[in-house]
Amino acid sequence: MTDLKRPAAARPGRGGPRRPRVRAARRGVPLPLLVPGLLAMAFLLVPLLALLVRAPWRGLPSQLASTEVWQALQLSLISATAATAVALVLGVPLAWLLARTEFPGRGLVRALVTLPLVLPPVVGGVALLLALGRNGIVGKSLDAWFGITLPFTTAGVVIAEAFVAMPFLVISVEGTLRAADPRYEEAATTLGASRFTAFRRVTLPLIAPGIAAGAVLAWARALGEFGATITFAGNFPGRTQTMPLAVYLALQNDPEAAIALSLILLAVSIAVLAGLRDRWMTGA
Repeated sequence: MTDLKRPAAARPGRGGPRRPRVRAARRGVPLPLLVPGLLAMAFLLVPLLALLVRAPWRGLPSQLASTEVWQALQLSLISATAATAVALVLGVPLAWLLARTEFPGRGLVRALVTLPLVLPPVVGGVALLLALGRNGIVGKSLDAWFGITLPFTTAGVVIAEAFVAMPFLVISVEGTLRAADPRYEEAATTLGASRFTAFRRVTLPLIAPGIAAGAVLAWARALGEFGATITFAGNFPGRTQTMPLAVYLALQNDPEAAIALSLILLAVSIAVLAGLRDRWMTGA
């Protein structure tokens, strides 16, 4: 009976007496941290706000309805989607190899696969020309045997975008595979399923969120690609001129059109970040 009269915090239990939660006192922000933090925030946000303030909102519908803008937008959406499809078909198996298999030089292969993340896009375009150009290591054979020429074509746009976007997908899927329990896949193989069947029926559903996140990141990166595209595919309206290339060209002749295209890319970037917020970000 005496235990019933004790306060809840003082009753004995399996984990001992409960300790009251003590909230840390809110402390003031040090001035040496506050000022640079505010300057960094302004440095990142003011250019975006300037884009919104100087946008020709009244003439925006007519700008977006123009033939050049529509062609660039249509080509960008098609090429980014095609590049993402290429990244999915090739990148998911590569991520599985890096996460599930052991082979000599795996660390070096992983470093080389992620190299386009830090490689200047123009350098990537030059490398694509040397590999897939008409006189390139592989492109020479493609031209001689099959009559396929990739540079300065729409297919070249897709290849350039896939080259710079695939590492985002590989990193995302590989991280998801490493976090997934491999025992489910091993259990499926012990029950008679082949390795590919276990991957298709067991592993693939488990890592589907990681694949979706990587695909969205790859699509957004492909949509905004500039350097490798203009180097490898050129800037031909209606054939290889994507939205970033159209922004660069319109900025010299029609700044309002450049702002209109920039607003579309900004909206897409915000949508991507909003869609991946629960996976990649934490906040109050």
